[in-house]
Amino acid sequence: MLSRLTRPKAVAVCAVPVVALLATAVFAPLPFSLAQPGLTANVLGENKGDPVITISGSPVRRTRGQLRMTTIEATGPDARVSLGDVIGSWFAKDRAVMPRDAVYPSGNSVKEIEQHNADEMRQSQDTATEAALSYLHEKNDVKVTLKLADVGGPSAGLLFTLGIIDKLDGDGSGGDLTGGRTVAGTGTIDADGKVGAVGGVALKTQAARRDGASVFLVPRAECSDAKAELPKGLRLVAVTTLKGAVDALVSLEKGKGSVPGC
Repeated sequence: MLSRLTRPKAVAVCAVPVVALLATAVFAPLPFSLAQPGLTANVLGENKGDPVITISGSPVRRTRGQLRMTTIEATGPDARVSLGDVIGSWFAKDRAVMPRDAVYPSGNSVKEIEQHNADEMRQSQDTATEAALSYLHEKNDVKVTLKLADVGGPSAGLLFTLGIIDKLDGDGSGGDLTGGRTVAGTGTIDADGKVGAVGGVALKTQAARRDGASVFLVPRAECSDAKAELPKGLRLVAVTTLKGAVDALVSLEKGKGSVPGC
């Protein structure tokens, strides 16, 4: 059939399915999430009118400085992300394109995903309390309650743990663990004090600097990601363990000792 058409007509006929395919590619939903810097919250203070950390059964210090946990804000698990959305975000410094499965559990409904994230946050809080009290050799009668609204997942574990330590013991010699600074960071924590990697670090550093942080604690395995779009004026401190994070903050406060960078 095409051989009987003039060349311009033949090209036009062939172009129709190509245009259709391109249009489908541009507007069809893709398995990605678009992310940007999210909120930060000072775990030593209040969030939405409630203290983030409440401790009973032991004297609590009055703290200076801030320990800010960081988040990313991603398109919802049921959001339609097109090729145009991906291309627009790919070249923006304050946005990132992430595989949907890296942000949300695969194959779950929106309600199941929300429940999963809430469960992970609860588990992270319990583990943070266990890690902090173990580090301080505190007795079992110390009760810690953690409350942070509208945030899910496990990535605030390290900052929760440091917040508990600062409220109970500070730097161990009467000073603040923060040294009066605004310190931000991210990282999971396990009961033995091991710091685990998380996602979206390059966006979290931007959120931290936006909200006044001058120091950012980052899991060492994610140093290269943290340096990719590092805001001016933000110092990276690489951590692998809770003890290492505490030691680094004490060294910063006292102005001596080792502070591992990226």
